[in-house]
Amino acid sequence: MKCFSIDLDGTLLNSEHDITEASLQTMNELLEEGHSVILNTGRAYGDVIKIKALENLQIPIFCVNGAVLFSETRELLYEATIPQQTYKEIFSILKGLGVGILVYTNYGGFPSTLPPLHKKSKEELNVLFEEFNYDEILEKDQLKIYKLIALTHHDELEKVEEVKKALEGKFHISMASSFPNNVEITSNEAHKGKALLRYQKMLNLDFEEIIAFGDGGNDLAQFEVATTSVAMANAPLNVQEKADIITKSNDEDGFAYAVRHLL
Repeated sequence: MKCFSIDLDGTLLNSEHDITEASLQTMNELLEEGHSVILNTGRAYGDVIKIKALENLQIPIFCVNGAVLFSETRELLYEATIPQQTYKEIFSILKGLGVGILVYTNYGGFPSTLPPLHKKSKEELNVLFEEFNYDEILEKDQLKIYKLIALTHHDELEKVEEVKKALEGKFHISMASSFPNNVEITSNEAHKGKALLRYQKMLNLDFEEIIAFGDGGNDLAQFEVATTSVAMANAPLNVQEKADIITKSNDEDGFAYAVRHLL
């Protein structure tokens, strides 16, 4: 059995955030051939299951960069969380750097998850982050914190490196960028590559090959454990350089093209 580990945004999803018929058909063909097909995304679970094309697909979903793993029947298999004390310290550092902060929890994302923010203006984002009361998050019962996202405006990309430098080596965390203007911060156990190995071990599976598809900095973690890594044509150069194969872009059915013609 081969394992096909597929990122969502910028990879399986096109610019309209849809999955094309060609991609769906390819996924179904792989399943019919007996292969394991896994969605391996930085998105929260709620933002994955909203995608209509996925309603009838019974496949595992790895969310929040490998922090939360769900089986093909939507059973929760694993969670990696950030301790609240660590969260408070990281939050304080991010606040001091003047970046927007998203917090992914078992109650959802606060003040939002990332996908709904893509089309908001700089002014709208500033209001969102300035007006939200983050203290309310810590008041929630049995709170689990999966991820923080430090979000900068596209004209302030230098803050991405400032965030990484400010946090590096101080906490047991993983950092990756799903887009050029963010830093995603998770537990050190949350990692797209570790998630694949963990799933294989938990279910006593033996993947002959792991073929990973991605376009962002957070996909380098799954490239590390893949037998074959496939980057999209729309991926940044540093991601393409780490891949074994470059396929067409997410707007040209790059996933389906790679499966049918390159692999």
